[in-house]
Amino acid sequence: MNGRFAGVNDFRLTARSWLEANVPLAARAGSHTRSHGDQAVARARELQRMLFDAGFAGLVYPPAYGGQGLGVEYARAFAEEAARFESPLVLQEPTLNIIAPTIYDCGTEGQKLRHLPRILRGEERWVQFLSEPGGGSDVASTSMTADRVDGGFVLNGAKTWSSGADRADWALCPARTNWDVPKHQGLTVFLVPISQPAIDIRPIRTSDGASNFCEEFFTDVFVADDHVLGAVDGGWSVIMTLINHERKAVAGASPFTGGSRSVAAVGRDRTLIDLALATGRAEDPLIGQLVGRQCVDDIVQEKLNARILLGLARGDMPETAGTILRLFEAGASARRATLAADISAFGAVAWDADAPTTGVGNRFLMRQASSIGGGTTEMARNVISERLLGMPREQHPDRGVPFREVARNVGGA
Repeated sequence: MNGRFAGVNDFRLTARSWLEANVPLAARAGSHTRSHGDQAVARARELQRMLFDAGFAGLVYPPAYGGQGLGVEYARAFAEEAARFESPLVLQEPTLNIIAPTIYDCGTEGQKLRHLPRILRGEERWVQFLSEPGGGSDVASTSMTADRVDGGFVLNGAKTWSSGADRADWALCPARTNWDVPKHQGLTVFLVPISQPAIDIRPIRTSDGASNFCEEFFTDVFVADDHVLGAVDGGWSVIMTLINHERKAVAGASPFTGGSRSVAAVGRDRTLIDLALATGRAEDPLIGQLVGRQCVDDIVQEKLNARILLGLARGDMPETAGTILRLFEAGASARRATLAADISAFGAVAWDADAPTTGVGNRFLMRQASSIGGGTTEMARNVISERLLGMPREQHPDRGVPFREVARNVGGA
């Protein structure tokens, strides 16, 4: 029971009524790729402000930070009702479902009061600067330097594969503040305003023709002391908090946004069943069998998400349990994209915006992205085996060795 609503069902009806009156139905996009262009970002900010003003943004955050103080079940109900409508997707990940929760968990009171309300109003778009040219997915091997100066730190180095950095306002950025301790112990996480001459941001063009990723080069970037997130040299715990939120977000199971759109969406937001009907292949027994199997997978994923989120909320499972969701989604996403291409046949390469198969080919080209984003599937399996199942940890020759003595690829640093 909540003071504003007589339970979740009452809230759901209120949300449905507001959405129908104020938000357009979602357009069927010709590409699976989430646009990060100026127009898309501006529209996302506008939609997010509308949600905030109506009391539907930040449902699980305390009112002091701009939220509504409601339970996760309310966020889930709103996500289900909002799935049919236009949504501020380019703000959702990583701003709303990864970085905002990390600031909430790890930030000072001043940082939370400054950033969370602005994020929930759509005024701040964030990006995470994690990967480096010489380190790949091994965030603990971060080589960007952060040297202590009066009043803060000076950062130098490079980051890469950052989503939408050229149109973001702030970045969450780990850098190395101590080279004389093992690699996990010498990191500090910074909150960095990125629209400044000392940061050179260059878009990267990917195989589907989009430029949604960027690489960044820092040259003597000053970051004030009050922009340190967590403790100096204690950044690894902040990074693990962020990664736990990211794993749940990638799986469409973030409690802070109630989950993402239907996991069955492909191409022009069609389900596989819709796609088979639109292409005239619904009567093919093999296609029917494959679609049926995928539908079962989608139901299993939905139930798995609900079970693990409940376990996390009750404290019955460790935070690393979210890795299970991320691993399942990686395989399921690739299978959905491959099956959609099989159903579409030659139509998968169609560029006609009105064709039912438009966008399927792009999704097929990018099908392995879900096995990389949020940490690779190999990393996820290590986490599950070592931290959930208690199996022996993999041996690393650099364990316990000061980072400056570790052999590493220094390209781009």
